[in-house]
Amino acid sequence: MKPKYKRILLKLSGEALAGPKKIGLDYAVINDICKSIKKCVELDVEIGIVVGGGNFWRGRSNGEMDRTRADHIGMLATAMNALAVADVLESLGVNVRVQTAISMRQVAEPYIRNRAVRHLSKGRVVIFGCGTGSPFFSTDTAAALRAAEIDADILLKATMVDGVYDKDPHKFDDAKKYEELTFSEVLALELGVMDASAASMCRENKIPILVFDLNRPDNIVDAIKGDSIGTVVKC
Repeated sequence: MKPKYKRILLKLSGEALAGPKKIGLDYAVINDICKSIKKCVELDVEIGIVVGGGNFWRGRSNGEMDRTRADHIGMLATAMNALAVADVLESLGVNVRVQTAISMRQVAEPYIRNRAVRHLSKGRVVIFGCGTGSPFFSTDTAAALRAAEIDADILLKATMVDGVYDKDPHKFDDAKKYEELTFSEVLALELGVMDASAASMCRENKIPILVFDLNRPDNIVDAIKGDSIGTVVKC
């Protein structure tokens, strides 16, 4: 079976790695996610991953703190998640590299775009930690930036809901799910697919986004096959 996409950027939230506990790391959950990633690798798909850090740190919601310092702590949380995912992938026999936007050479490679692309072309999964390396930017923006830099065919945003709705489906029974949206609609309707800077960057670089449910990890495999799941956002 030939996958629809050759190179993808997968955005994993920190909350997804925490499982039902919603905090810390749930290795059973991470193992299931990594098994699905391995299936994609076996289909010769080149995979970059950006991880969030919400399972360890939620910015200034943890208390009144300088925004820059709070964001730096969040970047360190994403580095921990990147290393955890890398460890599980390696235990499954997947060749993986971790690159961080903040230099921490003893534990990960520094992010270098050409080196990342070279790893991908050799079939290695590359996990990008520490967001963009700058405060005031979300990991969604980091995902959009890395997707553009590595020339990804699509950005896969794995969430805890099965697509994009006009309102929170967990709170409203009459919430309407969208099968397809344009970036202009996402920005105009303020749907919260991802922050405005990330959506704008994907629109400018013509990178579609697929928002789908990670509660079933094999949705990652279905997504790269081109199956109809979640919500597609495109130009």
